[in-house]
Amino acid sequence: MASPSSKQTGPRAPWQRRLFIAAASTLAAVGVFAASYSSAEEGRPIPPPALDEPLKSDVETAVFAGGCFWGVQGVFQHVAGVKEAISGYAGGRQEDAHYQIVGTGRTGHAESVRVTFDPRKVSYGRLLQIYFSVAHDPTELNRQGPDRGTQYRSTIFPASDEQAKVAKAYIAQLDAAHVFSKPIATTVEPGRSFYPAESYHQNFLTLNPTYPYIVINDMPKIETLKRLYPEAYRVDPVLVAVAKPTN
Repeated sequence: MASPSSKQTGPRAPWQRRLFIAAASTLAAVGVFAASYSSAEEGRPIPPPALDEPLKSDVETAVFAGGCFWGVQGVFQHVAGVKEAISGYAGGRQEDAHYQIVGTGRTGHAESVRVTFDPRKVSYGRLLQIYFSVAHDPTELNRQGPDRGTQYRSTIFPASDEQAKVAKAYIAQLDAAHVFSKPIATTVEPGRSFYPAESYHQNFLTLNPTYPYIVINDMPKIETLKRLYPEAYRVDPVLVAVAKPTN
């Protein structure tokens, strides 16, 4: 069985990840793997942010990191008001923004998703609420599910000072209310550029719904989004046009 981080090493890393999770799916069949889900991954409502970004334009961007970008992208692609969600890398240099290099955990990059949205339909604050309650577990430090390393850290890369202010205030609000059983580990890293990931990573959840990793770790998030925020859920995801099938 490959190690949890083996997806990031070597040219066949995505297939190594498939083998690892396929083995884990055997445990899931008897309910053992399910016990590893955190309360955040199971999904539960959390209060909206007391402070939100003021409406300034009809198109904005936000960048979120929360573990493997496949699931984070998939969640935001199903959010009404989102115009595009692209998987990529943020936190490091442009020359290091490549899957195999980021996988070393030494680039400063985190697997991230750039969300382009219409703030008249979904506010930045609502995106944060979905990010913290659905897209990942914000109490985990440098890991999500079976994936470990700084490239899987929980991080918000604000596009403006206003976004940074709202994100920091919301983290403080959730921690003060003890919404989660542990302190939030999410960092806010301003001034970092985003670089799109390779085409085979785009729309991965939609193109590979039976992929064991997706079935176990990410499809439940889509159901949680639909259950917790039905008014924000869109049935047909908004897809990245340049993506190609991974077969």
